[in-house]
Amino acid sequence: MAEIIRMPKMSDTMEEGVIAAWLKKVGDTVKPGDILAEVETDKATMELESYEEGVLLHIGVKEKDSVPVDGIIAVIGEKGESFEELIQESSNGEAKEPAAEKGEEKVESEAATPSPAAEKIDTSSIAATVITMPKMSDTMQEGTISAWLKKVGDEIKSGEVIAEVETDKATMELESYEDGTLLHIGVEAGNSVPVDGVIAVIGEKGADFETLLKAQKAEGKSEEKPTEAPKKEEPKPAAAPQTNSAPAAAPAAVTSDGDRVKASPLAKKMAEEKGIDIQQVAGSGEGGRIVKRDIENFVPSAAPVTASASTAPALGQESYREENVSQMRKVIAKRLAESKFGAPHFYLTMEINMDKAIEARKSMNEISPVKISFNDMVIKASAAALRQHPKVNSSWLGDKIRYNDHIHIGMAVAVEEGLLVPVIRFADSKSLSQISNEAKSLGGKAKNKELQPKDWEGNTFTISNLGMFGIDEFTAIINPPDACILAVGGIKETVIVSNGEMKIGNIMKVTLSCDHRVVDGAVGSAFLLTLKSLLEDPVRILI
Repeated sequence: MAEIIRMPKMSDTMEEGVIAAWLKKVGDTVKPGDILAEVETDKATMELESYEEGVLLHIGVKEKDSVPVDGIIAVIGEKGESFEELIQESSNGEAKEPAAEKGEEKVESEAATPSPAAEKIDTSSIAATVITMPKMSDTMQEGTISAWLKKVGDEIKSGEVIAEVETDKATMELESYEDGTLLHIGVEAGNSVPVDGVIAVIGEKGADFETLLKAQKAEGKSEEKPTEAPKKEEPKPAAAPQTNSAPAAAPAAVTSDGDRVKASPLAKKMAEEKGIDIQQVAGSGEGGRIVKRDIENFVPSAAPVTASASTAPALGQESYREENVSQMRKVIAKRLAESKFGAPHFYLTMEINMDKAIEARKSMNEISPVKISFNDMVIKASAAALRQHPKVNSSWLGDKIRYNDHIHIGMAVAVEEGLLVPVIRFADSKSLSQISNEAKSLGGKAKNKELQPKDWEGNTFTISNLGMFGIDEFTAIINPPDACILAVGGIKETVIVSNGEMKIGNIMKVTLSCDHRVVDGAVGSAFLLTLKSLLEDPVRILI
């Protein structure tokens, strides 16, 4: 019997997915575990596996098109089997269900009724445990298996590390809490899986883990069913016959002989962003798989002159290109908008004379065990100023304001994938050398994605410094839960007036973004005045 394949919920925040590429076409034979398509979620490009066996009868979504979670994307069944009525009934049933239910009691009673299919699978006699992706941080929504340290058939004891998991901010070790044999690996190295997604099965040798996985899948469907009842937003039935006659979608990257290029989703995304033809990259991963380091180390060969000439627009001809917004960019846009428009920002800018700071830094670096940067001095001075102005070191909690006695300063670090904010804890009680050493260590971990949750949690104030990029002045969006963020520009040699005389001086501009629900203009201004006095006479930082 034909089965409808729906868009799975691959992360806690996922509302829709984009079909990045179809790896199967209509008429292809599909087995459980085969990759049907690559799906772009809000966090990553992930592979969609089939749990059904049969022939791909219908593709309901074109490449680069989005579909909501639980929307129909394909149909798998026996060759020649009719599926149009199945799609029609499924779509009509979902649309009519809310309309037919006049009262809320009926919705609740139907939602509370478990799926009959889920009750038929008895797993009580199966001596095995399904291992799911744990939530390794408050912000984690999915993880990528960077490496398996155990293989199927290995004996495992509780506490042993079975895999390395790459989260959105760090690579962490995944420990086993079970004793037994590794019976099944559900995610290949390099692939991503959402939190609570199945990654492995551990149990007694010879245990029927396939039945256990089917039961896990059935339970997932039965849990999601109650939320589907009042749902109205589903794909329209008219979309089905249109795509059935459309040409089959081609894989995203294929070799000259038609074989699929083996590459991790991260490698594919990096290649696309860098404009690299992934077919020209040699893979160093298992089985020739292209991984992140291959893209980073790739040196393209010189392109033929004729190729670049043919792609250039004609003189005087208007041209443009459009790209669909990625799921990651959608989430970034949403969260930045929430911060920007949810918290009423206002900005205070001040000029700071850095002449004495330059002299002090030069003198300190002659004896300091580590090289002290101007950013280290700004962090230390900000921590000292926060100690004098605790209202700036605060958070808006809706019905109350939290004034933090401790000072944990977040340090914005630019990485290839975006921006990370490692935290220097108790910055006011640390020396400049300690801050410098910790800042360098955290910065290196951030760029190598080696940060642990304790490294990026708990900030009470954030500093963003773009001075090294030649930026004189800018404003920054507040990093929740902080009430303020300090934007630091570069030090610029310019003409200043002192005691009625013009002379050359070194000026640095800083801008404090404040949440007006917590910090008023006078409070923010007083903080900046203290910061200015500390940096213009750095000996005060040491007191």
